[in-house]
Amino acid sequence: MASPLTLPRLCWGDPSSPRRVLLVHGLGSSGALMWRLGDALGAAGWHATAVDLRGHGDAPRALDYSVQAYGADLVSTLPAGGGRWDAVVGHSLGGAASTVAAASSPEWTARLVLLDPAILVGGRDAAIVRKSQERAFADNRIELVRQEHPHWHPQDWELKVDAVHRTSAWAVEQTSAQNTPWDVTADAARLAVPTHVIGSDPAVYSIFTGEVARSVLAANPLISMSVVEGAGHSLHRDRPEESIRQMKEALA
Repeated sequence: MASPLTLPRLCWGDPSSPRRVLLVHGLGSSGALMWRLGDALGAAGWHATAVDLRGHGDAPRALDYSVQAYGADLVSTLPAGGGRWDAVVGHSLGGAASTVAAASSPEWTARLVLLDPAILVGGRDAAIVRKSQERAFADNRIELVRQEHPHWHPQDWELKVDAVHRTSAWAVEQTSAQNTPWDVTADAARLAVPTHVIGSDPAVYSIFTGEVARSVLAANPLISMSVVEGAGHSLHRDRPEESIRQMKEALA
């Protein structure tokens, strides 16, 4: 795998907790935007750590933005004091990178929870992702984020603007360019830890759905799936209470 970078961290909950979970954000986002999950897990007795992925937030910049490079960074990201993560929760790109990391290093985590993960992205979905990122970087006003996502928490509006401001537009562009084809289905098939996918609602918008979901689930009996109805791709911001309920159920 690629040479790893050291990723900055944000934490919630008691650092002495024996239950340690890593939160991994999606493309054009940041560790801070995982705050709703971190806050809920901290209140439930976990010590939750979120990272900024390479090229995002305060993380180092690099030339390699392959999913394998993102995964290599995560393999090198361990709980304070060492050992393995009790669970890793990854959204979109973070779900794909976590899949690559867990497949390459089965000892890295005991469990995966993937939020509408970008396991296979091509054609229409690839175009939608590119256009969404281009739109965000072209006009990063909070008014536009609020108009597009009026149901989000006000802190999500603020943090989305902050994430785009602090993320490298070139890194986001290269993440799409360097992952053509974008396909980590072979890594998903090799996962050796219990993995639960929480998908978004296809009636709204989902990357992990249809034939992609069916083939990934069929290839590995350790992977299960549920869906948050009424939620789009950012399900933990669209319907946070239900997303958190399903996440906790998967972690239990």
